Amino acid sequence: MEIKQVRLEVPSGLQLILGQSHFIKTVEDLFETLATSMPGIRFGVSFCESSGKALIRHDGTDEEAERLAVDFAVRLSAGHTFVVILKEAYPINVLNRVKAVEEVACVFCATANAVTVVLAETEEGRGVLGVVDGMASRGVESESDRRERSEFLRKVGYKR
Repeated sequence: MEIKQVRLEVPSGLQLILGQSHFIKTVEDLFETLATSMPGIRFGVSFCESSGKALIRHDGTDEEAERLAVDFAVRLSAGHTFVVILKEAYPINVLNRVKAVEEVACVFCATANAVTVVLAETEEGRGVLGVVDGMASRGVESESDRRERSEFLRKVGYKR
């Protein structure tokens, strides 16, 4: 077995959801879930089929997001992995619905950060071992940091 790393750089203004699923209908079900999550949502979704033709299946409502989802899937080439790229939306708006899709087994990350995906490669194929999402902690928040966090969440409308 060989351990590999694939770096996924998420362009500014876009968000990434990376997960694992188990069935060819993943693309259609994720499309329906995302499209009905919020009016006018723009996204791309791809899925690395793990048997049969072993194709990267894809769909979306935004060409740029769909192209990026396919590019990330090509670079990962890990069976049963799915990639969702959100444009002008945030994972918090759709994540629970994505996790509730019947064939979704897990979500590795949901982020706007650059991500390093750690893969295991065997003779049979590739699988995701985990992700490195963001930097190492630099300390513990102070009272000032806590106030700043609280004010930010209220400024952007996630808390009252």
